[in-house]
Amino acid sequence: MRNDVINIYKKAGQTPLDCINILKNDNPDLRFTPMTYAGRLDPLAEGVLLILTGDECLRKDEYLSLPKEYELDILFGFKTDTYDVMGKILEHKASSKDQLQGPRMREDEGSDCGNWSFDFASQLKVLLPQFIGRIRQSYPPYSSRTVNGKPLFVWAREDKLGEIEIPSHDVFVESIDILDKNIISGEKLLKDIKEKISQVEGDFRQKEIISIWNDELKNKREEEFSIIKFRISCGGGVYVRGIANEIGEKMGLGALALKIVRMRVGDHRIN
Repeated sequence: MRNDVINIYKKAGQTPLDCINILKNDNPDLRFTPMTYAGRLDPLAEGVLLILTGDECLRKDEYLSLPKEYELDILFGFKTDTYDVMGKILEHKASSKDQLQGPRMREDEGSDCGNWSFDFASQLKVLLPQFIGRIRQSYPPYSSRTVNGKPLFVWAREDKLGEIEIPSHDVFVESIDILDKNIISGEKLLKDIKEKISQVEGDFRQKEIISIWNDELKNKREEEFSIIKFRISCGGGVYVRGIANEIGEKMGLGALALKIVRMRVGDHRIN
């Protein structure tokens, strides 16, 4: 029996179980080998996924605790119930482009921020350290964390979150760095969202969610929306889409995870 850890690239739209099934189909010698994954990725997230085989499955907790690194694109101006584009829109602010652009800051006011408005840059400068170190993070309503025998996403779909207390847990974030900023038109954003959601198989309310985004953006094709790319280094258990949502809440803009790429798990990097 093969005892190994296999580093594969999970594509956007795939589930970890999809990846295991593809691996088994492509490798006949693995078809009857016990397999599991260490650290799931959301359907739209992509990047490093560790598949454990044979006796390595017994070490799953060790792999779950390995440090991780993500690249996270945050779209500002929208808040959803899933904290990414797979969710129902709960809030939409006016185009947040102007929040990022404005009088160029002096170099001593934060060279990371380029020509962002002083208000937006200064808010980020104050906020980001609040997410560094040992922090308390609530589980996203749409997650697999079990409460009273049911995953949170089931409580959410049944509209019964008010009947329970959403649990939280201690996690560790080593660093959050700003890598880039960009502007996207409403037309391109809608196209990107439709393509992303259409890649996902299974029951994730795809038709309903695409319809909601279409209604929201069909008359905003010329508007421009702000995206900031971050690099997040953290320990196990961190929901980076949760960080996106929390940053948006604290800035009063609304924000969600537009793209998540897991770049590294321990010493395992994207091949």
